[in-house]
Amino acid sequence: MLWAPLPLYCHSRPSTGGWQPLRFDGGAFHLKGTAELARALLVLRLCAWPPLVTHGLAFQAWSQRLLGSRLSRTLLRGSIYGQFVAGETAAEVKDCVQQLQALGLQHLLAVPTEEEPDSAAKTSEAWYEGNLSAMLRCVDLSRALVDTRGPARNSLMQLKMTALTSTQLCKELSAWIQRPAGSSELSPERLADAMDSGQNLRLSCLSADQNQHLQASLSRLHRVAQHARAQHVRLLVDAEYTFINPALSLLVAALALRWNRPEEGGPWVWNTYQAYLKETHKRLERDAEAAHKAGLAFGVKLVRGAYLDKERAMTQLQGKEDCTQPDYEATSRSYSRCLELMLRRVSRHGPLCHLMVASHNEESVLQATKRMWELGIPPDGPVCFGQLLGMCDHVSLALGQAGYVVYKSIPYGCLEEVIPYLIRRAQENRSVLQGARREQALLSQELWRRLLGRKV
Repeated sequence: MLWAPLPLYCHSRPSTGGWQPLRFDGGAFHLKGTAELARALLVLRLCAWPPLVTHGLAFQAWSQRLLGSRLSRTLLRGSIYGQFVAGETAAEVKDCVQQLQALGLQHLLAVPTEEEPDSAAKTSEAWYEGNLSAMLRCVDLSRALVDTRGPARNSLMQLKMTALTSTQLCKELSAWIQRPAGSSELSPERLADAMDSGQNLRLSCLSADQNQHLQASLSRLHRVAQHARAQHVRLLVDAEYTFINPALSLLVAALALRWNRPEEGGPWVWNTYQAYLKETHKRLERDAEAAHKAGLAFGVKLVRGAYLDKERAMTQLQGKEDCTQPDYEATSRSYSRCLELMLRRVSRHGPLCHLMVASHNEESVLQATKRMWELGIPPDGPVCFGQLLGMCDHVSLALGQAGYVVYKSIPYGCLEEVIPYLIRRAQENRSVLQGARREQALLSQELWRRLLGRKV
């Protein structure tokens, strides 16, 4: 049976009844059990404690020595792991996803891999090939978990480029791309041809070993994209550090040339744009226009960004100009401008332009829903929302109950591999964790209401 692309967009006029702002007051918490709410409150309060985030790996090692491996694992599975991770087995992940689907939420699976390998074993081709196998399994699992009983939804998963190609290679490529004269060898077209043909690509700016690794990396990326397209799973490429962003953008552009053509059924490879970088609005505008002129579909995940502290530290160390916004308010203004840019493009270009509003910020979410109504973009169209599993449920649930498409980013895997990943993500998202005070207050309020037996 032939598969037809999902109808991803239908333009509609704003409702005559007027826009009604969503209420993120925790009212949707009635959909969740008391034990879930209590665990969420406990874990979010723990994660807002800076020493725990800073010294997370040391605390984990200390708990294993003091409590023993079995008890330490039990405590972690019942707290941090259970709050932010879907599970270890396919059955556990399926159970988590089905619970989300019952709440009107969708899954966005993420393979927990580190982008900064710290040992020789994690820089070998065997390590990257192992990550390739994990990514291909994630594609299959993403497709298998689609809820066929409800309305047709896009199946999405996250893709971390540096799980399939080395950070060092990306640094080398980025340095060449940023040279004043650039390099005519480093074009998306040439890389796309190499992916399709499988022929060896020889770049004069790279050594023989680097060229060999680049060819293997292109092959891995092509296999993931090809398999994802066959399984009808769209790939959302994660943002990483700015010093490798030029190379990552080049690789995404190469994939887009092959997999984001209109006849393929919309964008299968999306890129992530970080609003805390000064250049993001200009870059987003440039990339969107380039895709339009090339006749390609364009998919965007818009985030505030998670690497602020490290980016500033590296900039100071290298004596370069700070590439980040000066403060949170400036980042929010940047996010708002990028959001407006993308919503206008969605309203004009429909099925060729897709956006994930990946934000825990209530004002940004309200801005998106209001502008969607004003521009006639339906809640179940090409604009969706994204939040992390275990966080911001008062926003996710309210959106889902109102008919918007909401994805929860879901890492999964064995505890020993995922806990270091979670600690790294927590260190990168300190401001989000420490800013979850409103969510904690709403959780506490709901728990007290249940304890006192009050009605909603």
